[in-house]
This record gives sequence, structure tokens and C-alpha cells, in this order.
Amino acid sequence: MKNTTNKAFRLTLHMTALSVLLLLLAVFSSLLLFSLPSMKSLGWGFYTGRLWNPFTNEFGVLPFVFGTLATSFLALLMTVPSSLALSLLLGEYSREGGVASFLNSLIDLLAGIPSVIYGFWGMLVLIPLVRKVEEALRVPPFGVGIFTASLVLAIMILPYSASLGREVLKLVPQEQKEAAYALGATRYEVLRRVSIPYARSGIFAGFLLSLGRALGETMAVTMLIGNANILPGGIFSPGNTMASVIANEFSEATDPLYVASLIQVALVLFLLTTLINLLGKRLIRRGL
Repeated sequence: MKNTTNKAFRLTLHMTALSVLLLLLAVFSSLLLFSLPSMKSLGWGFYTGRLWNPFTNEFGVLPFVFGTLATSFLALLMTVPSSLALSLLLGEYSREGGVASFLNSLIDLLAGIPSVIYGFWGMLVLIPLVRKVEEALRVPPFGVGIFTASLVLAIMILPYSASLGREVLKLVPQEQKEAAYALGATRYEVLRRVSIPYARSGIFAGFLLSLGRALGETMAVTMLIGNANILPGGIFSPGNTMASVIANEFSEATDPLYVASLIQVALVLFLLTTLINLLGKRLIRRGL
């Protein structure tokens, strides 16, 4: 009976994995098929071009790739200190109690807020603040731009990395900590030499999950990045991402080449996200 149950369980796992693989292949194949007219017409110029002008049938994805990577990695850089601090606090120092319960509920709440709410909050609160900073720095006070979108993205991805880091730190074997204490290690030394090395891969996986969330974010970024189809000149400049240009222009695209170009942008985003995830998993397997 036990062997039959194990076989059924393994069969279920294999079928689930196969279903996921087939789904990914179906998505990739569909994007590739519908973007073929753009590939044939534009060639490699689509990937290296800096101009996006539907009226003259000139389509270059480079500004959107730069905007996507700039906002995502800048947001990740912003969120790493606070995310790591929350993970250590809730996974190591304060696992139970009123403060831990409140912070855990707050993290769950932040993860559940719709992105359009973050976008509205950014328009009402962040844009005026960023304009004051830009005026102090003597740069054009757009308010919207790469920096503003990255600030909101940093807040949006914080719960994902913090919650995963918290759970991984809770899995550190208590025996290893007690052995370190028995050898005379302080609490800081146990955290530095036992807990963090043991949970390092899981913490990095949380950052990787956050990066994947940032790469595909659409609504909040669309509302705050400025939607300028140009290569940004700095972090305070308006720009665009691959997700936001699709959301803004797909419903207005009527020319077949225009539609195919937007679908090819989606294909580039799909491949970029897949590549970053595979790279991150490879680093995790190699122990970073």
C-alpha cells in the first residue's frame, strides 16, 4: 500500500512538472509566433535601436530594456538593507510577541496592496517630494522618472524578500547555535557565523523573487516613470519599461508591424526574466 502511494505521489509530481513545462513552452511559442513579422522586418535593429516611433515604423527596444533593468535593480538595491534587517529581526531576535505579530501582519498587508494603490500614493506623496529633491540638486524637476518608480518598487518588493528571509532564518538548527554559544560566541557572532551562512541561499532566493516581481511590475511603474520612449539620461529622467510600454500602447496599436513589435517586447521581457531567474538559481546551487 505504501509503495502504491509513493508511486502515485511521484506520478503526480511528474505530471505537475510536465504541465508547467508545457505551459511555459506554450507562452514562449505564442509570443515567438506573433512577433515573427517584427523580427523579419526589423532584424537586429530592434534590439539595438534607441528610437520608438510608431508613425515612422521605427521600433527599438533598448530604452525599455534599460528602463526595466534600471528601475528593478535600483529598487532591489534600495530594499536590501531594510529587508535584511526585517528578516533578522523577525527570524532571529523577535520571533514571538506583540511586536513580531504586528510587523508580520504589516508585511502581509504590504504584499496584498494592489499596485494601482501604490501608484496613486506615489503620485500624491512621492512625486512632490522628489520634485523638491530635484530642485535642491538643480536637475529638471519632473517628479516622475526612474528614481520615483524605483522608490515605489522598493516598497512593493520588500515583503517578498523579508518574509522569505524570515522563514529561512527560522529553519537554522538550534543545535548549531547552542554549540556556538557553548564555545563562547556572542549573539552577534552566532548570527554572523552560523545563522546567516546557513540561510544565505534562502535570503538570496528572496532577493531573486523580489527582482522577478520588480521586472514585471506594470501599473505602479506606468503611473510614475513618465512614459517617455527615450533612453534615460540619469536616474531622475523620465523613461519607460517593457511592461509599461505594452500596457500603454497595445490597445492603440492597429498596424500589424506595431502589434508585432509590442509582442516582441513581451518576448524580450519573458526571456530576460527567465535568464535572470536561471542565473540566480545557478548561483544558489553553487553556494553563491
